Amino acid sequence: MNYKKLSLLILILLAADQVLKIWVKTHMHLDEAIVIFPDWFQLRFIENNGAAFGMHITSGSGFDWGKLLLGLFRIAMVGALGFLLHHLLEKRPDTPKGVFVGLALILAGALGNIVDSACYGLIFSESTPATVAHFGGHYAGFMMGKVVDMFYFPLFQWNDVPRVLSFLVDSRNYFFGAIFNLADAYISVAVVYLLLFQYRFISK
Repeated sequence: MNYKKLSLLILILLAADQVLKIWVKTHMHLDEAIVIFPDWFQLRFIENNGAAFGMHITSGSGFDWGKLLLGLFRIAMVGALGFLLHHLLEKRPDTPKGVFVGLALILAGALGNIVDSACYGLIFSESTPATVAHFGGHYAGFMMGKVVDMFYFPLFQWNDVPRVLSFLVDSRNYFFGAIFNLADAYISVAVVYLLLFQYRFISK
């Protein structure tokens, strides 16, 4: 693995994430759903303030400090990952290719959600249940844009859910009601892969 291949991989992953998000935002109404496979896979358009898997964060009132802090944390993580990749490329020729791919997935995922927060509020009109967003709007300031999520897998309904397990279902009582995007998927898959298959190298 070298800088050129690693950069190309990150750019391809980031482009795929952004192309899908922009298509969803400019072609779907907020909370609109397109059924891909009946009963278990939908594209359902939602937006959130920056947390993963459709979760919402807010500071409660006034300026959204929670959102700003999350954005700054993501930027710091991208910087740390960039430094780590540089170190591995320069100093650790024994680094498995899988480690580079895993870290590239995490970096691309973090960058993908940073772009949403940093830019979408400045270049798009606001999405609503009645209107499709368009380029050239301005609904929020820098780092205050909303993150686009779309992958929804309503596996089955679970009624009378014990309160302690309520986080496992959504408002419609569907199990694993989280709605997420490609960037979230990149990060989740990479973390699981690195922990399961590259733990020995990482632990060093």
